[in-house]
Amino acid sequence: MTVATAGEFGLISRVTARLGAASPLVLLGPGDDAALVAAPDGRVLASTDVLVDGRHFRRDWSSARDIGHRAAAANLADIAAMGARPTALLVALCTPANLEITWAEELADGLAAEAGKVGAVVVGGDMSASPTLTIAVTALGHLEGRDPLVRTGARPGDVVAICGRIGYAAAGYTILSRGFRSPKLLVEAHRRPQVPYAAGPSGALLGATSMIDVSDGLLADLGHIATASGVGIDLRRSAFVVPEQMRDAATALGVDPYGWILAGGDDHALAATFPSSVELPDDWRVIGEVLPPSLFTAGDGVTVDGRRYTGGAPGWDHFR
Repeated sequence: MTVATAGEFGLISRVTARLGAASPLVLLGPGDDAALVAAPDGRVLASTDVLVDGRHFRRDWSSARDIGHRAAAANLADIAAMGARPTALLVALCTPANLEITWAEELADGLAAEAGKVGAVVVGGDMSASPTLTIAVTALGHLEGRDPLVRTGARPGDVVAICGRIGYAAAGYTILSRGFRSPKLLVEAHRRPQVPYAAGPSGALLGATSMIDVSDGLLADLGHIATASGVGIDLRRSAFVVPEQMRDAATALGVDPYGWILAGGDDHALAATFPSSVELPDDWRVIGEVLPPSLFTAGDGVTVDGRRYTGGAPGWDHFR
């Protein structure tokens, strides 16, 4: 059965039936013109992201459930990077009429499962016919009384630290693009990122001065913090551990694994700056430092071992 056979409201009924349990913060879920979500401290964080078939995902590489996980993760990570906890997702699906309805149902399963990891719920959205399969997700979150972690807070003398995997998803993308399906560790990292959601709020409580979700590449995303804060950032190449499977894959493919680590995205690790006096737990790894503008002369926002990165583009650009 296709989505055209089921019809718009038949598809909506099938999808909403799979969206998971309720949350105490969701006062009214799907079924009306709008959902009602509680804002415990009177403020709501909101972030949105769009995934386009053939641009952000490929159906011959990933299952519908995988894509649901990825679509939710990309938005939930943005909320976590503000030091907040996600509460709800809104999802718009634009699809060709001949799409199998089971694909849409499995997409909903993936969205609900990823949201469930942080206690969030899919509370509504929209559907439309389109020649290009497109998934647009909006995430909502709350700060539990804290100030948001913004990109303007980094200060000279801060350390730069990262929580989560880095380079795995980019390696998986390269492997898939070359026509291979292993090693599984890296391919699965591209299909379903493992996001350290709890590190967002916990990083805020530790005293982070800025934070960002690494979605487009570590150098590019830290560059946003450097620009917004008016500082330089220098990373230490030796701070990054190249796992054996990544190193072996890089050798087999003839690429530099540090290109994946420094410029690859989609792992959705969280990168943050902290005062040097903060004692960070083991899940945060210090990878560099924040420099005063007067000491930063390389011409880019972020350097590696004091030098401009020359390994290619520093990250993903949708229009390049």
